[in-house]
Amino acid sequence: MNKTLYLCYFGVREPLVQTQVLPYLREIKKMEGLKVSLLTFEPDFKEKWSDADIAAEKEKFAAEDIDWYALPYHKSPSVPATLYDVLSGAKLVRKLIKEKNINILHARSHVPALMGVIAKKLSGKDIKLIFDIRGFFPEEYTDAGRWKENGWLYKSVKFIEKKLLKKSDGFVVLTEKARSILFPESKKTGFDKFGRPVEVIPCCVNLDLFNKTNKATRAEMRKKLAVENRFVLTYVGSFGGWYMTEEIADFLQAAKNSKPETFAMILTQSKPEMIEPLLKERGFTEKDFLITKVLPSEIPRYLSAADAALSLIKPCYSKQASSPTKNAEYLALGLPVIVNTGVGDTAEMTREDKTGVVIEEFNRETYTTALAKLDILLSEGEILAERCKKSAVERFDLEKIGGVRYSRIYRKLLQK
Repeated sequence: MNKTLYLCYFGVREPLVQTQVLPYLREIKKMEGLKVSLLTFEPDFKEKWSDADIAAEKEKFAAEDIDWYALPYHKSPSVPATLYDVLSGAKLVRKLIKEKNINILHARSHVPALMGVIAKKLSGKDIKLIFDIRGFFPEEYTDAGRWKENGWLYKSVKFIEKKLLKKSDGFVVLTEKARSILFPESKKTGFDKFGRPVEVIPCCVNLDLFNKTNKATRAEMRKKLAVENRFVLTYVGSFGGWYMTEEIADFLQAAKNSKPETFAMILTQSKPEMIEPLLKERGFTEKDFLITKVLPSEIPRYLSAADAALSLIKPCYSKQASSPTKNAEYLALGLPVIVNTGVGDTAEMTREDKTGVVIEEFNRETYTTALAKLDILLSEGEILAERCKKSAVERFDLEKIGGVRYSRIYRKLLQK
């Protein structure tokens, strides 16, 4: 039996793991003759996890035939803490390779990939390593202003990235743009110039969760939020960094100027004070917006109350590799999207599928024009909603897109 160990530098309770990592693992383990294990790094492990908690989590995973392992995540000082985690992770991975006969390592992003490369080298075995790249990590940090452009941290990580690209046996990227930058030859062949498999797998969603909502759900939620006769424009996600807080507030203001009945529904993990004062400065009262944090399982119900959705992200180099999960969630609910250019394949998909409005500049005139175009789309009613849902099925279905493509790269690796 083949055995894969998925390496994730996040905690198992974090939303990203619940909505992205675990659903993909469940698809991967559908492969016949493949045993799946997971390694996560838990923030405040000693403080937040009792022995009973750990045992219960292991039992829960075991019921799904997944072995779960965890190590503490160390946050600061940033560089030494990450290096410590890399070494402790590589040590445990090497041990599991030996004891559990792991023959495939699946690394989600750069830090786990470094653990995998080190463990693979130390084990002395012919272990296959999938580098699930997710994004342009060094550029993300410089684009977000966390690292100095061309500083020593950036250059060091770029050096390591080259080694990871060289030592890995297969690759996953989120967008066709990322593929064209890193592995252009793979678009036709499915393999890079060294014969290693490459798959483009965007951030997918479990459409079954969204299909459970209906007109009754929408009516119930709109009544609960007291927005029965209002135009509800929603935003899901964080603020700050790449996420354009000021621009989102400006767009919402333009929407309210165009439609005084506009209601802003914001579902975010960020602190409310990052966006609330901006809305109030732009004429929104307490009755005109909702800023709240909801469980991932609750997102479909809340989104069912919306009429359209926002996704404005800083159009920088690193975002060419980005596939925003929120966009797939919006479309799955039949919501048209307002997006900007320069973010992965988003603009191209939106234009091709006619599922929303694409803006190229961030100013009042552009927003007003976009809202007028959105009104035309919304006049299509159910036809538009079905078109959005069809786009979600064809591009972001967890099983038919994510599951199929992950299975394909595993089969290619195991055949080599």
